[in-house]
Amino acid sequence: MTGRWFLGFGAFLIVCGLLGYLSNPDKGKTAILSGGTFGLLSAGWGLWMLKGGGKPAWFAAVATTLLLVAAFTWRATASWQAYFSGEPKLVAAVLITAMWVASLASLFILWVKRKG
Repeated sequence: MTGRWFLGFGAFLIVCGLLGYLSNPDKGKTAILSGGTFGLLSAGWGLWMLKGGGKPAWFAAVATTLLLVAAFTWRATASWQAYFSGEPKLVAAVLITAMWVASLASLFILWVKRKG
């Protein structure tokens, strides 16, 4: 189940990166780069788990997802502050918050499904 979750999580990150780019092509290049990179990494961890990667795959997924939680916490906070200050950052704030929630859910699944 964890491997399939991470394949989906990776796809979700890629879609969010694409949506972030499409919402603001002038400034959204980093959205597609980071969404694509971390989406591919997360999907890769999922595939590795499905192929029997064991503890190394689990640790790689935990490390990457902890990094994402930290980055999304920072970016969501900054985006919401900018939005509430009058900047047109609603789409970015919502997308980053959604990725933050998905990252927290991913950590929860990794914790619950850990083995020995």
